Amino acid sequence: MKREVLLNLKKNPLEYISGEQLSNTLGVSRTAIWKVINELKREGYIIESSSKKGYRLSPDSDVLNSFEISEELKTKVLGRNIIYLDKIDSTNNYAKRIALEGCEEGTLVVADYQTNGRGRLGRGWSSPNKKGIWMSLVLRPNIPFEEVQMITLAASVAVVQALYDIAQIKAGIKWPNDIIINGKKVCGILVEMNMEIESINFLVLGIGVNVNQQKEDFPEELLDKATSLKMYLETLGMQKILKRSELIAAILLKFEEIYDKVKCGDFEYVISEWRKYSVTLGKEVSIIYKNQQFRGVAQDITKDGKLIVKCEDGTVKEVFSGEVSIRGLLGYS
Repeated sequence: MKREVLLNLKKNPLEYISGEQLSNTLGVSRTAIWKVINELKREGYIIESSSKKGYRLSPDSDVLNSFEISEELKTKVLGRNIIYLDKIDSTNNYAKRIALEGCEEGTLVVADYQTNGRGRLGRGWSSPNKKGIWMSLVLRPNIPFEEVQMITLAASVAVVQALYDIAQIKAGIKWPNDIIINGKKVCGILVEMNMEIESINFLVLGIGVNVNQQKEDFPEELLDKATSLKMYLETLGMQKILKRSELIAAILLKFEEIYDKVKCGDFEYVISEWRKYSVTLGKEVSIIYKNQQFRGVAQDITKDGKLIVKCEDGTVKEVFSGEVSIRGLLGYS
């Protein structure tokens, strides 16, 4: 019955609906309606109550669950099977387990809180409760191993495009897939793979977006490196509420469009869009690989998604994202 009550509250979000009207519509007692309203409040919904007018769902509610995400989805495949978890060690870990059990392509695992979120190269990822988007997609593309890098680049492009569509936030991409706002990281992407000698069994695409964190929500060591969408908007004098379910739906829609191109071998769009949003190209970078460090200028990316770096000694190297750690020499980006 919770779903039906929510749907009725969402029909006319600016108007109150009486408990009597809800009970008549749903064929239950007003006491039953009252109990459901209280349960929804405990889940995080902001519901205004008036003894004379009834109930009204506040537009400031930011609740993440399967219902809210599915209500926003416009995709054909991605996210059509949703697994929502209050708390998990890592959505990527969970997604890998169910992928091994044979779950369908596009299955979305999303959690309010991760106790052991992970980023690239084994780094931890801070995932405080109800503050961000911590999600993983199970993908089963029929592509060769050497094209997996395009999935990573495609995901970063999708996130940047979605942030602009939803909130007109202009973000950039730091090689290969960190999403940057004002020189600080707001989103990380991690692709993990299960494969045999000649074929990919599945990929798990993990995306973590810092949405509602305030300064005190970040560990001290991340304060000069990380930010959230909320913090950024506040610097612009905006108090806009970003609903995580809307952001997830927007990211999935953008990614599905680009993912379909990648599966067909159409990489040109991904490469051109990645170049457009890059904050790395043209910058001096430091490359750390196998305990050796190289310095040079990031010049371009190849057609198959490798970074082209002209080193200080004049040599040109093509860098694959899984092999190196890159840091801008002047600031994070």
